[in-house]
Amino acid sequence: MASAFGKLVVGTYVEIKRSDGRIHQAMVTSLNEDNESVTVEWIENGDTKGKEIDLESIFALNPDVAPDEEIAPSPETPPPPTPTCVKVNKIAKNRRTIAPTKNDTPSRDNRVIPTRARPPQPQQPEPAPPPPSQQPAQPTQAQTQQQLQNESSHHPISRKESGQLSRRKSNCVKEVEKLQEKRERRRLQQQELREKRAQEVDTTIPNYEIMYMIRDFRASLDYRPLTTADLIEEHRICVCVRKRPLNKKELAMKDLDVITIPSKDVVMVHEPKQKVDLTRYLENQTFRFDYAFDDSTTNEMVYRFTARPLVETIFERGMATCFAYGQTGSGKTHTMGGDFSGKNQDCSKGIYALAARDVFLMLKKPNYKKLDLQVYATFFEIYSGKVFDLLNRKAKLRVLEDGKQQVQVVGLQEKEVKCTEDVLKLIEVGNSCRTSGQTSANAHSSRSHAVFQIILRRKGKMHGKFSLIDLAGNERGADTSSADRQTRLEGAEINKSLLALKECIRALGRNKPHTPFRASKLTQVLRDSFIGENSRTCMIATISPGMTSCENTLNTLRYANRVKELTVDPNQVMEGGRPNIHTVNQLDLLDEEWLSISPQRDDLKLLCEQNEEEVSPQLFTFHEAVSQLVEMEEQVLEDHRAVFQESIRWLEDEKVLLEMTEEVDYDVESYATQLEQILDQKIEILTELRDKVKSFRSALQEEEQASKQINPKRPRAL
Repeated sequence: MASAFGKLVVGTYVEIKRSDGRIHQAMVTSLNEDNESVTVEWIENGDTKGKEIDLESIFALNPDVAPDEEIAPSPETPPPPTPTCVKVNKIAKNRRTIAPTKNDTPSRDNRVIPTRARPPQPQQPEPAPPPPSQQPAQPTQAQTQQQLQNESSHHPISRKESGQLSRRKSNCVKEVEKLQEKRERRRLQQQELREKRAQEVDTTIPNYEIMYMIRDFRASLDYRPLTTADLIEEHRICVCVRKRPLNKKELAMKDLDVITIPSKDVVMVHEPKQKVDLTRYLENQTFRFDYAFDDSTTNEMVYRFTARPLVETIFERGMATCFAYGQTGSGKTHTMGGDFSGKNQDCSKGIYALAARDVFLMLKKPNYKKLDLQVYATFFEIYSGKVFDLLNRKAKLRVLEDGKQQVQVVGLQEKEVKCTEDVLKLIEVGNSCRTSGQTSANAHSSRSHAVFQIILRRKGKMHGKFSLIDLAGNERGADTSSADRQTRLEGAEINKSLLALKECIRALGRNKPHTPFRASKLTQVLRDSFIGENSRTCMIATISPGMTSCENTLNTLRYANRVKELTVDPNQVMEGGRPNIHTVNQLDLLDEEWLSISPQRDDLKLLCEQNEEEVSPQLFTFHEAVSQLVEMEEQVLEDHRAVFQESIRWLEDEKVLLEMTEEVDYDVESYATQLEQILDQKIEILTELRDKVKSFRSALQEEEQASKQINPKRPRAL
């Protein structure tokens, strides 16, 4: 096969013809035996360019590099001696190399040589005999042949070169025709391929090209999904991902499924991208978690690998926590609460009910039955930094920290449950009054964190607690620059609570001495779940498969990946003490007055320092303003209630004074003294309340100004 390339070797410079007709030199970079072609490269306008050319086109423009049999000399002209032949070849080669740059001399040769070679043409048979007037031309022909022989002795390369030049011209014509045929053939093949694909695919799909790319990529994968036969591994922190199917809205708009789960612990996202030249392509991003559930997985299967291993923890005097995290409409409430049929929810198939069922089954085991445990349930929501009891007509609750640094939710009702049906009733009551609102992703989306707790008590004392949390949609955390204050506060609280949740899980995984649980109301309420060696956590990240939700899906996966990567690397666990030293130093540098006034601000500052990528300085200022606003709001409300209660006492005292004045001989001096004391108390307390209200109004203005300073490029939905 190598003989087919003639004298072509890598590094040889040959002449090539461009599509616009230009002929110039290029260097051979590779010889392609499979399709009998060569790859050439050249530099044009400072850029290196290249193309693949078949051998016939190369030999047509460069006969000197063709195989010997193709450029064999004509039998009419005997070959000259070897030295002369070498010299001729060198001259011919030099001429061909210079030809593209000096066009005048070769063109003149091309005109002259055929003119001298024209007299031998009458040797061929002619269609008509020559007229008698031209009969004396015979001696002229002999003379012409003699002249040609004389000239050939003076110019031995002229006849040979003329034959090669005429052959070159004919080869060029043939090659151009071949190239045209190949081009037409390729165009027909491409057209047939497009028509065939158009018949296979509904071209009304907006992104059918992307769909083809995803289909071709999936065809190369080896699928090994999670099955019930797989072992359930023990994890202190378990992070898994669940993909839901395309919903009716996405199917109606012909949205594409860009999520692939090839194995039990891998999630792949096919993110559509576009180059500068508008060429579309796929960027396939891969994430690895403890478990990955595809769109055919049931709630029972998810529960089997996530929350079920945590049930035994609470019987061993431990604290268990299970979170559902993700974008609005990705299936969090479906996973935790149960299947939906329209607006009605079947609570018996959610993780809440499945966990309660297993709790009552465990109670019947002999080793736990002798403990005489009682089961209680609570259900509350955290909305915009406030806690509401969903089992007590949505009563507002206060979260306080006692002298032993134990967080107490004052007024939270615990309902005793005897069976799974009692739990289902409580879940239905709580879900019916949970705060929700309309978003672009879901017409009835959750705007609050819902916390359902199963508590085991032994003789009145807590034995274990299982907290199941349906978090608010993570895309709301980015909505901190809204014109509506309520939406801003809602987004800020969600953003802050998700950051705090991540850091608390980080502290749990690394056994840190300090957990920033005060940074948000959610982590403050769940403080006891993040402290202690016998604490276990599971996070279920729910994702939407549609291409329109690709950005939020990637944000969810990145958040879940950061949570898990904090625990999987043993080197990071071994170095867990090093960041703690840095944390203590940061706390030491804080202002002493700040430390004494609000521990919550300390945790918030620490939280923002550890998440500089998500929290810009402007966003930290905004979170600080919101935290101050929430604190002042609670304080103003508390003082207002105290003033109201005091006002009732004042009214009773004033009523007694007025009754005293109705007597005939009442003591006027005593009346005036007591009235003055009451008025002084009123003035003092009301003035203090008025000053706090003024400060509260100033905090409202600061929050509004801080929201306008947020850099929209830096904060990202978690």
